[in-house]
Amino acid sequence: MTRHGLHRITRFRSGPRRKAIAIGVLGGSVVAGIVATMMPLLASDDLSIRAAADTTATAVTQDGDNAAKTTLATCATRCDGNPRGGREAVIEFAVTTVPAAAVNVRATLRVHAWQQFAATVTAHASPLSAREARPGLAAAGDALDSVTGVSKGFNEWDVSKLVTGNGTWTVSLAQTGLESRIYWASVENRSPDLRPSLLISYDLGSRPSPVTTTRPASPPSASPTSASPKPSPTVAPSRTPTPSASGTLPSGRCGSVSDKLVPSCGAWWGMYSPAGSSGGWDHGKAVTDVESQVGRKFDIVHRYHDFSNAGSNGAFPDAYEQQQMREGRLMFFAWESRNFSAGTSLKWSDVYNGQQDETIDAVAGRIRAAKVPVFMGFDHEPEDEPNKGSDADFVRAWRYVHERFERAGATNAVWVWTMMGWSGHYSRYAGLYPGDQYVDWVAYDPYNFHVCNGSKVWKSPSTTVSGFYRWLDDNGIGAGKPRMLAEFGTNFDAADPGAKQRWFQEFPAALKAHPKIKAAIYFNSAGMTSRTSTCDMTMNHDAAAVAGFAKAGQDPYLRQPTGGSR
Repeated sequence: MTRHGLHRITRFRSGPRRKAIAIGVLGGSVVAGIVATMMPLLASDDLSIRAAADTTATAVTQDGDNAAKTTLATCATRCDGNPRGGREAVIEFAVTTVPAAAVNVRATLRVHAWQQFAATVTAHASPLSAREARPGLAAAGDALDSVTGVSKGFNEWDVSKLVTGNGTWTVSLAQTGLESRIYWASVENRSPDLRPSLLISYDLGSRPSPVTTTRPASPPSASPTSASPKPSPTVAPSRTPTPSASGTLPSGRCGSVSDKLVPSCGAWWGMYSPAGSSGGWDHGKAVTDVESQVGRKFDIVHRYHDFSNAGSNGAFPDAYEQQQMREGRLMFFAWESRNFSAGTSLKWSDVYNGQQDETIDAVAGRIRAAKVPVFMGFDHEPEDEPNKGSDADFVRAWRYVHERFERAGATNAVWVWTMMGWSGHYSRYAGLYPGDQYVDWVAYDPYNFHVCNGSKVWKSPSTTVSGFYRWLDDNGIGAGKPRMLAEFGTNFDAADPGAKQRWFQEFPAALKAHPKIKAAIYFNSAGMTSRTSTCDMTMNHDAAAVAGFAKAGQDPYLRQPTGGSR
C-alpha cells in the first residue's frame, strides 16, 4: 500500500523473498574496539550448508532413480488414488565446519516448493540413505518440526534436536492432509540457490579476543533539539581499521570520513521514521521523537521520495531535511520512479528516454545547492518491480540519472545501490549492477521477520545480515565498496518477551563481525507488514525493545565522533 507521508511503497514482505542465506562457509571475525581480552560468549558468523545427497523414498516402481532427479516428492500414503503411493523426501547433510567451541547450536532446514499447498509436512530424523536410487519407506524417526501449509518458495523446519554439531545428518519430509504430490527442488536443480540447505547458527564459548587495545569512546551526540551543531570533536587516537577482503576500506584516524561518506572506524547508525496525519505530517518531529526515546541523535535520516517534483514527496530536500542537515545529520534520499499520491509508477524506459529530464534536473539542482554530501539512491529493490521493465532497463535508467546529476554538477550525491538481498534473486544481481563507476555504496535490506511472514525461525542479528554479505564476497559485485543496511528490522517473539531487546543488544556484535557494513538504518514502520498480536516490526513497540535499541546505539562502534554533530 501507499500512504501520503510514508514515502515508501510498503508492500507486505512475503516469506521467501526476504530470506537471504549464506552460500559460503566463513568464520566470524572480531574487530578492533573490544576492550576485554576474554569474552564469555560471542555470536557466531553463521553457516549455510548445501545438501550432500537426496532422494525420494517410495514403493511406486515407476518413480525410477530418485537420487538423480531435479525434484524431490512428498505425498500421503494414499496418493493420487494409489493406496500405496506414499513418498518421502530424504536429504543428507555433511556438517564439518562447526567450531569445537560452539554452543547453543541451532539448525534450520530450508527446502524450496514451487506452489502453495494445504498440507502438513513434518521433518523427521531419518534412518534411510539419501544416496539410494529408490529406497523403500521405513518407520520415521523422531519428529523434529512441521509446517502446516506449504508456502510457495522456501519452507523452513527447525531441526536443532537432530543437528547438534559436526556429523552426517539425514532428514526425511513426510506429508499428511493432502493426497496429491508436492514437488521440492533437489540437489540436482540447475539453480544452486534453490537446492536444499541447512542454515546453522551457534554461539562461541570463552575465547581470547585478538585485540587488546581500547577504542576511545566518542563524546555524546548532540541533543535532538539542538539547532546549532558544533564542529566535529577532536579525532580519536589513530587505529588501523579492519580491512575488507579487497583491502579498500578507508584508511586514516578514527573519526575521519572519506569523500564518499565512509567512516574510517565503526559504522553510522540511522533511522527511517515515517510521519503521519496525527503528527501533522511533521517529518522532522518523526525523527526527533525517536531520538528522544533512545537518547541520541541519528547519524543518517532515511526518506523516500517520488518523481512528482512537488511537495514533500517530490520536491526534496524539503524544509525538514534541510533542518536536519543543518543539525549535522546525513540524509539518505531513496528516490522512487513513481508518484506516491497518485499511486502510479513509471517505466524505466520513461526515465532513460528523456521523458523525466525536467524532474531529474530539478532534483539534481536542489541536491547540488545543498552543498553537503548526501546519500542518493534510485529505485531501491528493483528486483521486486517487474512492471517497470527488465534488469537491463533498470541499469540503463540508473546510469542515465547518474550521468544527468554529473552534468548538473551535483557531485555531492553519494550513490547507494540497494537490493533486497534475497537468495532467490542471486542469479539476477550481476545483471542489476550498474557498474563500479556508477555506485559508491552497496546496500541491502535484511529482516528477522519471524512469524510476520509465516516462518517459525528466529534469526539472530548475525544470521539476518550474513547471507547477502557472503554472496557479495563470493561473487565480487561491488568489490571494495562500503556496504550499508539501507533497511533492517526485527519482529518480537510473543513466546519470549525479552527476545527483541536482546536482538538489539546483540546487533553491534553482528556489525563488528561484518566490518564492511559501514552504516545500518532501522526501518521503523509497521506498514511493511500487518501489525498483529504476534507481529510488530517497529523498534519502539514496547519499552523493552526501546531499551535494547538504545543500548545498541550507545555502543562505541556506532557512536562516530563525526556522527550527528558533524
